[in-house]
Amino acid sequence: MSQPSQWQQSIEGEWHGIPSIFDAQGNHVGYNKVYRSSVYESGRTTYTMDTRLDAVGPLRARYEATEFAFGVQDSDQDRIYLGPDFIGAGHPYGSLVDAHYYSPAWRSDLRTMVHILPDGQTQVYSSLLYDGPTISGVFNGLYRVAYDYHTNPETKAAIDAFVAQEQANGKKSHVLPNKQRGRWVGEMQLFDAQQQPVGTNQVTITYSPLDLVRAEVQVTISGVIERTYRFGRTRYNNQHTFDGPEVYGNGLGYGRALYTSQHFYGEAMKVRGREFIIDDHYTLSVVWHFFASDKPLYMSFGVLHWQAEEEVIKAVY
Repeated sequence: MSQPSQWQQSIEGEWHGIPSIFDAQGNHVGYNKVYRSSVYESGRTTYTMDTRLDAVGPLRARYEATEFAFGVQDSDQDRIYLGPDFIGAGHPYGSLVDAHYYSPAWRSDLRTMVHILPDGQTQVYSSLLYDGPTISGVFNGLYRVAYDYHTNPETKAAIDAFVAQEQANGKKSHVLPNKQRGRWVGEMQLFDAQQQPVGTNQVTITYSPLDLVRAEVQVTISGVIERTYRFGRTRYNNQHTFDGPEVYGNGLGYGRALYTSQHFYGEAMKVRGREFIIDDHYTLSVVWHFFASDKPLYMSFGVLHWQAEEEVIKAVY
């Protein structure tokens, strides 16, 4: 390409984070301090990543590789990773990329998702690492961009403070308000199966706790999609279930990220999702991938903000 893709332009700079590491069951086992960048020069794109692992158990030796540098065939349709460190492709949808590739050093097949938040400075990142169809580990966390980290003390101090905050937050679980009724409200972008933008949806998730682990949920979507549906949800440790009457499925939480599979009753429609709690205000980065007849229909993503209402689970006397 004579010019970098839109996605490439949106990820300029060096991105710093300390993703948490989870084993297959969702137990927090450590961190991976990372800074990474993707640089376009003279028609060539090179992705570099430096990592410093701090983990316990068998995953430590497996993910110990530290310095990565690999070529990328840049495009807003398919970003093809040419190795040697990662081989496969990523697929941009505006400010979201959904990537599927293989790491020879880690001996892992990865499904990675990166959502650039509206501030343009923060990424919500996750990687599911597989042995065949089986998850062997998960990385996830927030990244923040910097352009002069290594030369500007103020930038370094701000990024280091962000990384320290992420290290503290990385162990937190995906636990929604368990005593307070409220709703999440926001706008989500939609892209079709050809990765073309088709508009936006206004989304409201009304949430009403029944007890400390169960809640009633109603989702209202308007815009490109017009749909309202209800389901009960239950959490047991980091396992979540969606119990109808209109949507059934389950999810597994790895720290703040909940990975979901939901099926609409009586029709060939389903949603695979990632819902990530960004902060202590229960702000959600939400990615919903809609499928009809098991074919990709829409990739939908956005930020939903929590609006607390009354407390419905109160002290008993």
